[in-house]
Amino acid sequence: MSVLIKASGLSKSYGAKQALNNVNFEINKGAPVALVGPNGAGKTTLFSLLCGYINPSHGELSILGHKPGSAALFNQVSALPQDAQLDPRFNIDKQLAFYAKLQGMNTKQSHTEALRVLDLVGLKEVAKQRAGDLSHGMRKRVTIAQALIGSPQIVMLDEATAGLDPIHAREVRELVSSLSSEATFILSSHDLTELERLCSQVLHLDKGILSEHQTKENNTNTHFYTLMLNEAYQNVEQQLHSLAGVSRVYMSQHKEYVIEYQPSTEPLDIALLNFCHQQNWQYRQLVNGHTLENQIFKQEKV
Repeated sequence: MSVLIKASGLSKSYGAKQALNNVNFEINKGAPVALVGPNGAGKTTLFSLLCGYINPSHGELSILGHKPGSAALFNQVSALPQDAQLDPRFNIDKQLAFYAKLQGMNTKQSHTEALRVLDLVGLKEVAKQRAGDLSHGMRKRVTIAQALIGSPQIVMLDEATAGLDPIHAREVRELVSSLSSEATFILSSHDLTELERLCSQVLHLDKGILSEHQTKENNTNTHFYTLMLNEAYQNVEQQLHSLAGVSRVYMSQHKEYVIEYQPSTEPLDIALLNFCHQQNWQYRQLVNGHTLENQIFKQEKV
């Protein structure tokens, strides 16, 4: 498998503060990769190093065999900051064509490229609309289209779904999944559950220290469900345990319950959702398997 990015003993300090501490990882071409961790964990520092904006204090970092920021990576690496904005006054095709020209394309090429990337994100039909007339979710998709200009091999998205409602956030995740054949995506988020279904490789940063996790096994585990409730209801474990096929229920985190069950012909997910409705329980999410957050915390306690 082709290695796109390799970090060895990577560290970055700002005076006495160490933002990254001896970070080691490899990213191969293929499925999206998640970079997760709380605010201040070092995600922005790592993104800045990958983009070549800053240099490491110690260690080595290579992208496609080159030093970040080198001329050889021009058009090969793209990064979309969390606060990326479109100018609301202008048509989106003209804005994207302008960015294409910055990559060396002529007028005809840049117009063709603008329509190509808009087609990739399903927005070719609104090419002539002004950015200010689009919904928040559509504007986010246009910025992702901007990141795809020039067909880069690596696309980094910082908090790609921040500020979006659940429907638009799901649309962005589905979009990234559908575009995985176009580029290898690296997505940062402080929300561990945000990326667990999308990414098989997870880089978890906390206080500058990195640990790596795989989610494929978690996602194919059919013997657990994780129910995340909006409120702290009483006797949840006992009531869920009364359902047919459930062998064990425990609270993994506040308002989050892991339900172990024996596979049967009766779909447990439907039974769980019906039960929540009967009990007037408001739930945030039902996950098939352990949540990524629970999986990471369990492994780090070992």
